[in-house]
Amino acid sequence: MHVMRTLMLWLLPVIFLCSFWIFLSNNNVIPHPSSRIPQKRPETQSCKGCKDSVLIAKALENYSDKWKKHEANLKRFRSLMSSKCHAVSKAVVTQNNTPLGSNVIYDGERRKPLQVTQALFNILAKEQPFGNATWESCAVVGNGGILANSSCGEEINSAQFVIRCNLPPLDKGYEKDVGKKTNLVTANPSILHEKYSGLMERRRPFVESLRPYGQALLLLPAFSYSHNTPVSLRAFYTLEDFGSNSPLPVFLNPEYLRRLSKFWREQGLNSVRPSTGLIVASLALEICSNVHLYGFWPFSKHPYDSQPITNHYYDDRESKKNVHSMPTEFEHLLKLHKQGVIRIHLGECQHTHS
Repeated sequence: MHVMRTLMLWLLPVIFLCSFWIFLSNNNVIPHPSSRIPQKRPETQSCKGCKDSVLIAKALENYSDKWKKHEANLKRFRSLMSSKCHAVSKAVVTQNNTPLGSNVIYDGERRKPLQVTQALFNILAKEQPFGNATWESCAVVGNGGILANSSCGEEINSAQFVIRCNLPPLDKGYEKDVGKKTNLVTANPSILHEKYSGLMERRRPFVESLRPYGQALLLLPAFSYSHNTPVSLRAFYTLEDFGSNSPLPVFLNPEYLRRLSKFWREQGLNSVRPSTGLIVASLALEICSNVHLYGFWPFSKHPYDSQPITNHYYDDRESKKNVHSMPTEFEHLLKLHKQGVIRIHLGECQHTHS
């Protein structure tokens, strides 16, 4: 009996406290965790919007429509880049820079060299394709959504040498904004897999899709990774078999990519590897007297009216942000714009090169 009484005296305070907690909860005196979750979301979204606005404001500090070329800065930067990267002789794999029996070292897989057999040697370019003369004006056309409704097509077409990235569409009404002239176009092997089944099935659709680029150079990163090589070689043979009056396939040199990555790291750019846009912009800086960039804007809002823009001028698919650091790359390009080395075009074009 004494034990029972002691147990009841111990339980009574516990029962009272539990009853009091239930009362408070039922009367909304104590807020449930779930009721707090929606209150945090607007703050998070607001902070993200603030961050984008800060990045855009910072970018525009280094940008001016009233651009003036600075010949001394351009000469200095080009000389430095040429001494480190050697684009004219190294950017493309040729029979001169990659002899028969030598090893090609993948820039993404250095432990897996590929020996240059007679069959591979035979399809390499006999010499570098850019010639010894410097092009007077080059337009490097990125695929950013900022190109939509820009009316830059005529201005892009007026450049002496036009470079495009990753087989972008030029028809379907895009010509007014992006032009149609093409002297060099890149093709990421992932596009060949996604759109053309890795060229393991019907190949003619691939050939037909290249018609808008005429007889431009088709730059393939066949030796970035070993899994890029087979599909890149199939692209070469497909154009050789079916592609009369089609683009001429050439292979991006992994040695050049290693040199270029090191160069930009020395400039303070820390990223896994340069994006296609930065690669071709760098190439243009070595082979052109005047470099104009279009479609380079890595933000989701327009710089002038803050209206939303798509990731590309033709779709809203996101890039591989874990591999490329687009805003950081753009920051470095903006510095060159501010220094009068290259000119970045944002907004509508005025149909004049300067």
